[in-house]
Amino acid sequence: MLQPAASYDALIDQFRWDIPGRYNIAADVCDRWALSEPERPAILEVAPDGTVATIPHGDLRARSLALAAGLSARGIGVGDRIAVLLPQSADVVVAHLAAYRLGAIALPLAGLFGAEALRYRLTDSGARAIVTDVAGLAKLAPIRDALPDLTLVISVDGPADGAEALHDIQTAGNPEEFAQQETGPDDPALMIYTSGTTGLAKGALHGHRVLLGHMPGFLMMHDFPGPEDGPVWTPSDWAWAGGLLNVVMPSLRLGLPVVARLSARFEAEDAFRLMAALKVSHAFLPPTALRMLRAVPAPRERFDLLALRNIASAGEALGPETFAWARDALGLTIGEAYGQTECNLVLAACRRAGVARPGSTGRPVPGHRVAVLRANGTEAGVDEPGEIAVKAPDPVLFLGYWRQPEATAKKFRDGWWLTGDTARRDADGYIHFVGREDDLITSAAYRIGPTEIEDCLLRHPAVALAAAVGVPDPLRTEIVKAFVVPREGFVPSEELAADILAFARKNLSAHEVPRALTFRESLPMTTTGKIIRRALRDGAS
Repeated sequence: MLQPAASYDALIDQFRWDIPGRYNIAADVCDRWALSEPERPAILEVAPDGTVATIPHGDLRARSLALAAGLSARGIGVGDRIAVLLPQSADVVVAHLAAYRLGAIALPLAGLFGAEALRYRLTDSGARAIVTDVAGLAKLAPIRDALPDLTLVISVDGPADGAEALHDIQTAGNPEEFAQQETGPDDPALMIYTSGTTGLAKGALHGHRVLLGHMPGFLMMHDFPGPEDGPVWTPSDWAWAGGLLNVVMPSLRLGLPVVARLSARFEAEDAFRLMAALKVSHAFLPPTALRMLRAVPAPRERFDLLALRNIASAGEALGPETFAWARDALGLTIGEAYGQTECNLVLAACRRAGVARPGSTGRPVPGHRVAVLRANGTEAGVDEPGEIAVKAPDPVLFLGYWRQPEATAKKFRDGWWLTGDTARRDADGYIHFVGREDDLITSAAYRIGPTEIEDCLLRHPAVALAAAVGVPDPLRTEIVKAFVVPREGFVPSEELAADILAFARKNLSAHEVPRALTFRESLPMTTTGKIIRRALRDGAS
């Protein structure tokens, strides 16, 4: 376990991996607490009316053992894929733990997925069972006949539309006779599909060791929470690696209660009210959510946020403007982190260790070797853009893409996992994210990352959200075009667009200034909160 230290060098010096030969996520996350402190709070379920139900670790253990025994009685076992299509709730954790106990593979699916996205993932994975609710059943209904592998549909809301009740499955087996699988760290445990910002989503298969691989980065980005801390909350869907592995599973492993709240439209003031009411100590908020929080005036004066000790963020570059806002408005240093579905939490910032710099996503997390490489595989110089790469083997690195060995092999070179993301390393070793290779803009021989442009636009008082993309231009190859969601109270107009562009000209290099601007009511985003710039490019060209 990574221990707190006063400097980055001290963090590096004291850390060594300790991956046991036998390891199961369910036993580590749940059983050790359930057997020693069965009443220790694990999940705080917040109902739509605001009432809170506390689910202890002992209850999670009993419910997940019963589900595992019931699934086993129905022929579900080692290696089978068990899909989980549910909003934030204790049932999500129960389903995951049951899969891990069986030696099966948990397949989290986001509630925002439409029928086609679900059909693709369920077909590609060959999922044999799914745990869902009445809303999920409605999405499954039109595609059910196209899913011959899906033999068992389980509903937490009771039997309906060909689904069996979760309670009935949990009483179908004998938990006392169920023998939990003795898994190793490399045995498959979890498969999360990539967000699909480029091409078809691919199933990133992880072993049980993925949780241990996340722990150092989790501790850094959350500023080393202790046993006295909690609850921990994120608005992110628990089907995303950011929700599940940046918050839920590591928090439970440390004995920190996790807030579960029905995923709904993110409202900034409502988020502050929730954190105040539940005395949330640690929050994980994607950059888009943080930018929305910036619109709330005087949050510390209006909400009781004394318990809020740290905010962590990942998913996209945060930008120095939002970093500065958190310090000024909340008195907090955001623990920004970087990772991907395939290899998560390998870079992080941490206030306690003095690793935090505006505009940077931090430094390599202890235990992970991260470099910025040129196209020829050599390490880039100071402030020279290159591709972020992670040295294999690494406990947090995936086992491979599901049934796509060639696609997996293409992502490795000379023992490095190639992320496809561009960054630069400054003289002090901090990594500054530039953008995905597919998002870079080529204009008049310049390679332009969208992050700096977007962060500049966000400093304009009329801008709530912004995206920058390249659109074809016969003279310059591409020109920069901006898409802007205005703040409440600002009406889109030619005059407002001219004012925003004039602001950009004052604050950006000449080659970075957008040459066109379009107002939008919203921006296309993945379920993880990342802007889908490809959709904006396609619509603009």
